[in-house]
Amino acid sequence: MNWSDKKILITGGTGSFGKAFVRYALEHLKPNVLRVFSRDELKQAQMQEEFKNHPSLRFFIGDIRDADRVERAFRGVNIVIHAAAMKRIEACEYNPFEAVQTNIIGTKNVIDQAINCGIEKLISLSTDKACSPVNLYGATKLCQEKIVVQSNSYVGPKKTRLSCVRYGNVVGSRGSVVEVFKSQGPGGTLTITDERMTRFWITLDQAVRFVHSSIEMMEGGEIFIPKIPSMKITDLAKAMYPQAQLKMIGIRPAEKLHEAMITEDEARNTIELNDRFVIKPEFSWWQSQAYQSGTSVSEDFRYISNINDQWLSIEELHELTR
Repeated sequence: MNWSDKKILITGGTGSFGKAFVRYALEHLKPNVLRVFSRDELKQAQMQEEFKNHPSLRFFIGDIRDADRVERAFRGVNIVIHAAAMKRIEACEYNPFEAVQTNIIGTKNVIDQAINCGIEKLISLSTDKACSPVNLYGATKLCQEKIVVQSNSYVGPKKTRLSCVRYGNVVGSRGSVVEVFKSQGPGGTLTITDERMTRFWITLDQAVRFVHSSIEMMEGGEIFIPKIPSMKITDLAKAMYPQAQLKMIGIRPAEKLHEAMITEDEARNTIELNDRFVIKPEFSWWQSQAYQSGTSVSEDFRYISNINDQWLSIEELHELTR
């Protein structure tokens, strides 16, 4: 794909991922236009200053809940990366319909306008919490995945294609456990909900590169899942503050001990490639012969953080979080 003549738009473009992708795109992809769509004018002003008013950058104030504003922002765009979301678990639990309005209704607006405006490719960012969800955030992201995948059947003669990426916790993203430990570390005590807890772990740079490569290969309807390592929460605490005392406070409501990214039921449609898994859509419209170089996983395959074959050591976690 020749990115130099493409116009890209990122919803939620002032978030952790959005800023990282903007930096990566300006350095490596060099698109014709890169539009940042978000509702926070302060963060947009800060990004303009940080990127020194780069001539390819455009900034749109707007909310994905506003279909008319989304339509205006999407005009003339080739590629959309849908990263806007309510993602803090406790905020979604306390404000459930707000989460539905943004993560589900907002995504519907994004999809509708992508099709209406003839966007070539749209990729939506999902999460491991969408897999067998136990909290509202995960449930809304599962709905998001379902409507993105199924919307390929509504495209008709247009060339719009829509897919998802699903990955685990991002090192150092806003609201992550790394930030919590950094705030607690100087006090000498770190709070751990459960010493058995494990999580998938990915860096921002890895996430950005994974999204880029997934856009390159997508046919429309797939869910792309990277092969990434797991880590133990206790190992993370020891890596960041080896002298700190660990205080067990009990698992929180709507929290899992371990995260899953592929269930046994999804395994029936999952292909394994060298660096990722691809969940193919189960619909009759999927006629692609892509991914023939991959192999089907076994019917009882599960991709869960506590039974992963890749693990980060305390030393590797220290390097990632210092």
